[in-house]
Amino acid sequence: MVTCPVCGRKSIGKVGIEQYYCWDCCVEFVNKGQDVTVFNIADDGTLTLFDESFQDTV
Repeated sequence: MVTCPVCGRKSIGKVGIEQYYCWDCCVEFVNKGQDVTVFNIADDGTLTLFDESFQDTV
């Protein structure tokens, strides 16, 4: 079972191949083997690299 790399919860939806969305903290992430890349989702739907300084506001 896939868990969110940011909040650790299991409320995950699949967006694409190896690409997931966390319903609890509203981030997308790509899981390729050992590598995980996390993205913030902007209001217009664009993805930007996750900034840990905003983690407390999630």
